[in-house]
Amino acid sequence: MSTPLKDAVRGRPLPTIAETVIEVRDLTKRYGRNIVHQHLDFDVRRGEIVAVVGGSGSGKTTLVRQILGLERQSSGTIKLFGEDTSTLDGNTALMMRSRMGMLFQHGALFSSLNVFDNVAQPLRELGKIPDELLRDIVMLKLEMVGLPCKHASKMPAALSGGMVKRVGIARAIALEPEMLFLDEPTAGLDPQASDEFVELISTLHRALGLTVVMVTHDLDTMVALSTRVAVLADRKVLVAAPVEEAAGVDHPFIREYFLGLRGRRALQALPPDRRAKLPPAALEPAPAEIHL
Repeated sequence: MSTPLKDAVRGRPLPTIAETVIEVRDLTKRYGRNIVHQHLDFDVRRGEIVAVVGGSGSGKTTLVRQILGLERQSSGTIKLFGEDTSTLDGNTALMMRSRMGMLFQHGALFSSLNVFDNVAQPLRELGKIPDELLRDIVMLKLEMVGLPCKHASKMPAALSGGMVKRVGIARAIALEPEMLFLDEPTAGLDPQASDEFVELISTLHRALGLTVVMVTHDLDTMVALSTRVAVLADRKVLVAAPVEEAAGVDHPFIREYFLGLRGRRALQALPPDRRAKLPPAALEPAPAEIHL
């Protein structure tokens, strides 16, 4: 690639929002007597970036793990690309997983493998790929996430937190998935690294036409990226709507999360046309934080 990816896609329209690719109906998840989800419904359409937010213990990551097939639901149905995941045979389930990529919260890189081998791992699991082609694919993915090829030989322990997440993204897109799942993508990053990572996700969304499901507690990331926000509360998805609409729902968690100082500050960064749709409480002055 002769120019950075962000320059190549500048001005390109956002992916068209199209058919439903994730359909969750009447989902219940129990751990013993503890009920995490109860009669939960959740949809994601192709081309969206959906942020999943909720309080501690609301089951944000648990929902994503069930969608990915890493955990089984206690009851209810999950459909991916129109297919009921509970009825898939082994080969079809494997093929389905290749259409999805996942960035875990702390990168989850293999500590014993260098950057190149971490990104190459999903490709090698497919079967024999010629070494020269494998190298070209891995280097392309590293370049796409903004990592110079000189880092390919480094071990994860030698990487910064931001670089670990970029390698994790490169691995997640190695098989050119249609959907990308992100678990707290900016957690642990300083403000500059967080802004750069948000820009990377936005760039990949445009360049690859990805559908993105993002678990986050970071309000700035949510506002900057999401086309819709799904709010988990009371064991279900309370609302799934653009953030300016979700912020207007009368519920204790939403008032606390969206209309506190941090929430108002983040919401007031919306473009004017979207900011005009916010509830009046979200437009109250949100003074800058004072650091002593």
